[in-house]
Amino acid sequence: MKKIRFWYVCLPIFLCLVTAVKGQPLSTERIQLKVLSYNIHHCNPPSKGALIDIEAIAEVIRKSGADLVALQEVDVNTIRSGKGNNQARLLAEKTGMNYYFSKAIDYEGGDYGVAILSRYSIQDSMRLDLPIHANLPEETRTLAAVTVSVAPGRQVIFASTHLGLKAANRRLQVENILSHFKPFDKEVILAADFNATPDSEEMKMLYPFFSPSCRENCDFTIPVQRPNRKIDYILHSPVNAFNILETYTIDEQYASDHLPVFTLFEMIGNL
Repeated sequence: MKKIRFWYVCLPIFLCLVTAVKGQPLSTERIQLKVLSYNIHHCNPPSKGALIDIEAIAEVIRKSGADLVALQEVDVNTIRSGKGNNQARLLAEKTGMNYYFSKAIDYEGGDYGVAILSRYSIQDSMRLDLPIHANLPEETRTLAAVTVSVAPGRQVIFASTHLGLKAANRRLQVENILSHFKPFDKEVILAADFNATPDSEEMKMLYPFFSPSCRENCDFTIPVQRPNRKIDYILHSPVNAFNILETYTIDEQYASDHLPVFTLFEMIGNL
């Protein structure tokens, strides 16, 4: 009995010492992450002409309960959306989240690109310019990525992007994304409007490294009324670091011309 009492008292102390030495907590806790990917059409409801309705997008995000949100088609200080209106910042304020914006192009006196909202503090951020072929000119594209700490000793890289309209440019952009993320040793969640259907060559290029949250019988995401194709996704890497508890498209037909995609992840194990 004495030995049992000794280890009963000392084992927790020993584990704490090991944890302090390694700098990482010893925990079997499974962390749940609610993730949303949303092309917000610069907060312009398609049925309302040129009206900008930031509150409508904010309400969709609030109702989803998302912890991490990838936004595409975001205006910052443009004429069409209102000079002085930083949509990334305003959406962050309305949802009580932190934000990071990555500019793709100059537009009407301001900036246009993608953004990230996060309930977690942003530890680090990165903007990546995506390439296009010289003989296939089109709008420049960008990728935003942040590092967030979702639990003590557990970081996730979360990224948002919006690929080009031309398939050859999308393939080139996917190659660039893969070359950037493959060396990382952290879990990565990539949420995006890829402008590509699930069976496209560019999506098949992503699948060996990034696993989609939905693999079959997936909801379509565009147009919002009678949608007929899926081009918006939430992907993750590595596959063995996540369980997908649920994933679906939110039926919200007013705020944007895309339906938002939601995934509930459970993070498992440790890298």
